[in-house]
Amino acid sequence: MRPDQDLLDIDLLAASLRADTGDLHAFVEGLAAKLEQALPGRVRVERRRAALLGAKQVRRITLDGGDRRLELRWADGAIETLCSRISGGIVLKRDTVETEHWLSALAEVLAVEARRSETARRALQRLLTE
Repeated sequence: MRPDQDLLDIDLLAASLRADTGDLHAFVEGLAAKLEQALPGRVRVERRRAALLGAKQVRRITLDGGDRRLELRWADGAIETLCSRISGGIVLKRDTVETEHWLSALAEVLAVEARRSETARRALQRLLTE
């Protein structure tokens, strides 16, 4: 794959992810489902019940990609996005970042995964088309 093609894929994925942010609750739920499907075992999704008998809702999405950990926290109708540097599974530095920056970092991690694995590449294509 050419470097400019990689950049195009990252931009396309980031644009696709941003397009879904109109309804934040639906965005978080949909993103969690897509990432779990695209990268099983690499994405951790924490769900909790909002009420005693209510359905479980996503509270946290965590993805480790290389030396980065991307985390999205959802509570009380607000999103908090964090990027961390990790080494050997230990967090060295954690920063709260703008959602735009987090989505771009997510797109980069997914593009790297797609280059490494045919399964991840196909899952990435499904993320773009669904």
